Amino acid sequence: MTDFLDTPDGRLGYDSVGDGPLVVLAHGMGDNRRVFREMAALLAESGYRAVSVDLRGHGDSGTGWPSYTRTDTAGDLLALIRHLGGPAVVVGHSFAGGSATIAAALEPTLVSRIVEIAPFTRAQKLDAKAFRTNARYRKGTLLLLGTALFRSPKVWKRYLDHAYPGTKPAGYAEHVAALDADLRRPGRMAVIAKMGMSAPTDAGAQLGAVTCPALVVEGTLDPDWPDPRREGEAIVAAMPPTRGHLHVIDGAGHYPHAQFPAETTAAVLDFLDAEPQT
Repeated sequence: MTDFLDTPDGRLGYDSVGDGPLVVLAHGMGDNRRVFREMAALLAESGYRAVSVDLRGHGDSGTGWPSYTRTDTAGDLLALIRHLGGPAVVVGHSFAGGSATIAAALEPTLVSRIVEIAPFTRAQKLDAKAFRTNARYRKGTLLLLGTALFRSPKVWKRYLDHAYPGTKPAGYAEHVAALDADLRRPGRMAVIAKMGMSAPTDAGAQLGAVTCPALVVEGTLDPDWPDPRREGEAIVAAMPPTRGHLHVIDGAGHYPHAQFPAETTAAVLDFLDAEPQT
């Protein structure tokens, strides 16, 4: 069942499963909240209330928002947490990983912990050497650029196929078919293009202001970086000492929460159970 939150700029769609401490799950660009269906169920089984939200311009959320930056999405997440009675753990994937950083820095009383999955949280620039020598990185970069340039659901599906390396998870074909239908609705690919052109500098500027515990999850086969582990280590290093922690999932691409939901959720639960370091 979809619930809705009306904000001054537009409507957000979300759903909820379980009872207990609040965990808000925010997907990445070009996806929808159903990518978290297995992880949300596992969190609910472990005693949490898992709320999965569609980003502005995605899924059951509306289009026509004035802008589509990570700061905008952070504001949406904070509005949802207030609406649900917060505080909350914020889990953000990719684009929304940067938003989780911003939300935690801006409203530390509303965000108790953050989990960033394959996050675009730092300013990015093309690694020319890796582009020449790393075929996985080269193909991923070209498909992302092609999606933004041509606003093509077909190119985006090719990126998804590349970003889910190896055996696809259960329900993958159905999920991608639903995404394809969603992204062919008027205005949807324009949102993807705007998000794709939004640099994560706003998130990077807030990394040093994160005071809550933070977990960064990376997949070893993520095509968005030449070295996903090194990117995760750099994010953690930019946070205050002892705040950030890194977990790397062997064989995962850009969507470890969908490819390996049990392992990803186990890492998140271990992180939530751990005592904060001072």
